[in-house]
Amino acid sequence: MTRRYGSPPETGRRYHRRPGVYAILPRAGSLLLTHQAEPEPEFQLPGGGIDPGESPVTALYREVFEETGWHIAAPRRLGAFRRFTYMPEYDLWAEKICTIYLATPVRPHGPPTEAGHTALWMPVPAAAEALGNPGDRGFVHRFLL
Repeated sequence: MTRRYGSPPETGRRYHRRPGVYAILPRAGSLLLTHQAEPEPEFQLPGGGIDPGESPVTALYREVFEETGWHIAAPRRLGAFRRFTYMPEYDLWAEKICTIYLATPVRPHGPPTEAGHTALWMPVPAAAEALGNPGDRGFVHRFLL
């Protein structure tokens, strides 16, 4: 059973299962995060949904690059959590299955290619508090603090 973070599902509401992958990217006491401006400003672990036919690790490399502009190496799966949330960008109620990886940020290639995202480095303790969802915060606390 995968641990749930955040609000429980609402009775009678239909949720679409949405698997995704996210990366904890530490370097020299800081974490590489992405800040998404819309629909609500939020600091996040880089990552996102797995496209149909795409492997989780391939999706991880793609999503981290799109949201940060960085190449990564040596991803290692740490675990997963669920959260039930509304995704306004898709007008969708989702049961997000979030698989978290620890990976090494290797080098920047350029700015994020995904609109509305800004990559930034933040000291680990501050990042752990700034992350927008409790699952991301929980994994950073568990594995880095």
